[in-house]
Amino acid sequence: MSRPDKHSLTLEGHRTSVSLEPEFWRAFRDIATERGIGLNALACEIDIARGAETGLASAIRLHVLAHYRSKTGSD
Repeated sequence: MSRPDKHSLTLEGHRTSVSLEPEFWRAFRDIATERGIGLNALACEIDIARGAETGLASAIRLHVLAHYRSKTGSD
C-alpha cells in the first residue's frame, strides 16, 4: 500500500480533509460511481452513520471493506 493522500470533501456544507491510501480512494470512488452518487454524498452518508468515537477516514475504510466483503459473502 501507498502512503495516504489528503483530499477535501464537503459534508453538509462544511469542508473537511480526509487522508486515505490511494487504493482506498479508488475503491471509495468506485463505490460512489456504482451507486450513482457523488463522493461527497457517500462521505456524508458514512459520516452520519459513524459513531462519535470513529474518525471519518476509519469509517470510510470500514465502509469500503464491508462493501467488498458483502460482494464476496465474507463476514
